[in-house]
Amino acid sequence: MILDGKKVRDFLAENIKKELNKIGQKPKLVILQIGNDDRSSAYVKQKKIFGEKLGFEVEYVQFDKKVLEKELISRINKYNEDKNTNGIIIQLPLPKNLDTLKIIESVSPEKDVDGLNSKNLRLVLEGRSGGFIPATTKGIFSLLDFYKINIEGKKVVVIGRSLLVGRPTALMFLNRNATVTVCHTKTNNLKQEILKADIVVSAVGHPKLIKKSFVRRGQIIIDVGITKVGDILVGDVDYKAVNKLVRAITPVPGGIGPMTVISLFENLLLAYRRQNS
Repeated sequence: MILDGKKVRDFLAENIKKELNKIGQKPKLVILQIGNDDRSSAYVKQKKIFGEKLGFEVEYVQFDKKVLEKELISRINKYNEDKNTNGIIIQLPLPKNLDTLKIIESVSPEKDVDGLNSKNLRLVLEGRSGGFIPATTKGIFSLLDFYKINIEGKKVVVIGRSLLVGRPTALMFLNRNATVTVCHTKTNNLKQEILKADIVVSAVGHPKLIKKSFVRRGQIIIDVGITKVGDILVGDVDYKAVNKLVRAITPVPGGIGPMTVISLFENLLLAYRRQNS
C-alpha cells in the first residue's frame, strides 16, 4: 500500500478552507529566510503559494546572508509583538555566522508554528498538549492516522536524531505507547535493528540507505529523507526494491513532503484560534 501524502494533504486542505470560511479572517504567517539558496527560496515560494490558496496571508521576508544577528532578532521581536502576525517560521538551515538555536528561541512560543522553540519541544517531551508539534513529525502521525495504522504497542525504529525530525518523532511515538529505538551514524548493525521493527521512519538524507535486504513483509516504512541525485529526488529507501515487500510505504516525492507543509498551516490555524480565543 502506498501512503499517499498528496491525497491526505488535499483532504486536510479542504477542512482548513472550511474553517477559514467560518472564521472570515486570514491568519498571517511570516516566513523569514536568510541568504538566497535557490532550493530554500523555491521551497519558501511553494509554501507561500500553497498557504495563500488555502486562504492564509503569507509574508515572505528575505535577508542578506551577512545580516547581523541582533538585526534579525530585532525584526523577529517586532513580529512577536504584532497582533496581526499569528505565526513565524525561520527557514532552515541558517548561515554559519548565525546561532541557529538563539534565533529559533527568539520566536515567541505562541507563534512558533514550526514547533522548534524549546518550550514547544518540552511539551512534546512531557507528552502534554498546549504547544505545537514540529510540522514534519505532525505530518507523519496525521498520515498514519488517516490510513488507520495502529501505533500502540508497536516496535518503532527512527533513523536520525536531529531536533528537526528524529528526536521529536521518536518522542511522539513514545507518547503514543510505541516501543522506540533511535538509530544514527554510530549504530551497530543498522540492518538488524530495522528488521526488528514494525514501523520504520528514516530521516537522514542518505539516498537508498534502506535496501530490500533491510526489510521484511508486514512493515510500515516512512521515508522522510529527500536528496537530489542528478535531476531526480531520491529518498532514504530504495523504493522500487522495497515497495512490493512491505505492508505500506511513503513515496519520495509525494509522501511526507506534502504532509509537512499542510501540518505547518494546521499549526498556523491553531495558533490563530489560541490567540483569538
